[in-house]
Amino acid sequence: MKTVLLPTTHLAPEISATLNTLNLGCGRKNISNAVNLDVTPATKPDVVHDLNVKPWPFDDGWFGEVLAFDVLEHLDDVIQAMEEIHRICRPGALVRITVPHFSCANTFVDPTHRHAFGRSSFDFVTNVSKNSFYTKVQFRYVKRHIVFHPTITNRLIMRLANRYPDKYEQRWAWIFPAWFLYFELEVLKETD
Repeated sequence: MKTVLLPTTHLAPEISATLNTLNLGCGRKNISNAVNLDVTPATKPDVVHDLNVKPWPFDDGWFGEVLAFDVLEHLDDVIQAMEEIHRICRPGALVRITVPHFSCANTFVDPTHRHAFGRSSFDFVTNVSKNSFYTKVQFRYVKRHIVFHPTITNRLIMRLANRYPDKYEQRWAWIFPAWFLYFELEVLKETD
């Protein structure tokens, strides 16, 4: 039986003692053996919480994996969300993210999307960018991949776009639009 918790409560001990993965913005894609969180009780998540409200209802350093599939583009503040993800993860945790690529029509068709993303969007939390002063939290890229609709032509385009991502996004993205971006980030924390 799923338990719906209010935003200000923590997971029941019988649930939290066994679950290591957090599925953010689960929608109708609940994952067994994960804590499923969504903004609406209509999707029957384990936790009902608006991710725009800080702090999220989890203890510091709890999760070893966070799944953020098609959720960050809906939030008010991506940096704030990344700070909360960092807070609730333990060192070395893996964060898996999918977001629509800025060239994808769905980025602009869905009225609930607040952000568009490119391959370098998370440089600001990985210390890759000289502008990574917006937050003190740090992640490390494990993977980042530009994904296309599965067609024969797109197979070649995808290979070229991921081999030469800057050239693709600067010159070819509007001619050969991508579908979404996939990222894996490792949580970096200083140990005492």
